[in-house]
Amino acid sequence: MQAFTQLTGLVAPLDRVNVDTDQIIPKQFLKTIKRTGLREGLFFDWRKNKDGSPDPDFFLNQARYQGATILLTRDNFGSGSSREHAPWALLDQGFRCVIAPSFADIFYNNCFQNGILPVVLKADEVLSLMKDVIGTEGYRLTVDLGDQRVTTPDGTTYRFDVDPFRKDCLYRGLDSIGLTLQHEAAITAYERRRKQDAPWLFTDIR
Repeated sequence: MQAFTQLTGLVAPLDRVNVDTDQIIPKQFLKTIKRTGLREGLFFDWRKNKDGSPDPDFFLNQARYQGATILLTRDNFGSGSSREHAPWALLDQGFRCVIAPSFADIFYNNCFQNGILPVVLKADEVLSLMKDVIGTEGYRLTVDLGDQRVTTPDGTTYRFDVDPFRKDCLYRGLDSIGLTLQHEAAITAYERRRKQDAPWLFTDIR
């Protein structure tokens, strides 16, 4: 998993509340277990008009937001089912950070497991940022995980809280597998001892 330390990036606005995971990545895109190639399904139902043409009002279809790495959105982002494809699709699109006043718990945890930093700011702070992002082309923010701060172009800073364990794992790029592999030597030593103490457990019974 890619570590997250500090990110300065273009911000894209999704000014909607209660965005659930079926809206982030609809069910027809859940057939794969690959973490790549999902960007085509990201917000699929919102990106197109009824005739199938791209909706020019949706932010992903606007040139000014191409290459955005920070998604700014509203309350209760990521609600609904626990599908891990939602953060996969966001990451495949290039988003490394999502800022909102609140997140659904499972989605919030899945972000940390996949190298995305979910930042919780106050509702009024998000609304202020939303206004600036929409009104200023090329608007960029700096998100510093170490200092737990979001900094605007004019130097205004917003502090966010994050669980110390999740912060440490994301800062070092460790998902659950990475954490386990830190103990690889101890695991290997245990397996050697176990084979000596209970060799019948390792007998090929074919």
